[in-house]
Amino acid sequence: MSYTTLKYDVSEHILTLTLNRPDQLNSFTVTMANELVDAFGRASEDDEVRAIVVTGAGRAFCAGMDLTAPGNVFGLDESQQPSVEDMHSRLNDPAIFDGVRDTGGRVTLAIYDCKKPVIGAINGAAVGIGATMTLAMDIRLVSEKARIGFVFGKIGVVPEACSSWFLPRIVGIQQALEWVYSGDILTAEQVLAGRLVRSVHAPDDLLPAAYELARKFSQNKSPVAVAFARQMMYRNAAQPHPIEAHRIDSLAMFYTSLEDGKEGVQSFLEKRDPQYTSRASKMPAIYPWWK
Repeated sequence: MSYTTLKYDVSEHILTLTLNRPDQLNSFTVTMANELVDAFGRASEDDEVRAIVVTGAGRAFCAGMDLTAPGNVFGLDESQQPSVEDMHSRLNDPAIFDGVRDTGGRVTLAIYDCKKPVIGAINGAAVGIGATMTLAMDIRLVSEKARIGFVFGKIGVVPEACSSWFLPRIVGIQQALEWVYSGDILTAEQVLAGRLVRSVHAPDDLLPAAYELARKFSQNKSPVAVAFARQMMYRNAAQPHPIEAHRIDSLAMFYTSLEDGKEGVQSFLEKRDPQYTSRASKMPAIYPWWK
């Protein structure tokens, strides 16, 4: 798939995924949603990619939904009357998939399913879906010039992109509700204080800091172990009892110890860098265990 709203650049095993509609402040469209879903799926299976950095072209990260699109600006089919049952029994039915499902949610679910660490380098305005799409990313860094807003109530809609699942887990329910109720545009210092982001950087230092983290997460690391760890942290943390984590921990430990685990132990004993040979595109048969 060729991209019209994104740049997909891989260098030194790091994918830089750039939202690329700078003249429109990288505002979000249905096309961008489809391209992001494809890009994260592609990167997840691409063994040349060990980590992903997401940023925006120009002075914005993503200024939210493009509200100038004709018809329903969210790309929804207003002729339908979907029910809760439809969202369970017909989720991937073309009529529901194309006409009802939230496009931002499809993006964050693709990020959630990805096997690679994902770092958001938020270089400017990140409003609406521009903010919520970053919640599925593992780490968020922001420029001093960044402004973030969960502004849905101001335009009469609700938080989307699975943000009601992600945001309270990141910042707590009280902070999440305050930001959603108020719709305030938040400064870099405010989102740092609210623990939404890891760190604040001068504009020229943002991408270098993101790449430094990406290298730390990927160099001399087992791709299979990283893929397991990412999914175990997200999925096991949502389980009702730690015994569920124990079941998966045990299986993941068993299978990783048979391959890269042996090389990891040997390299430690020999005081050298490990030479891992596993590939995230060839996970053990138990993966994905949740399907």
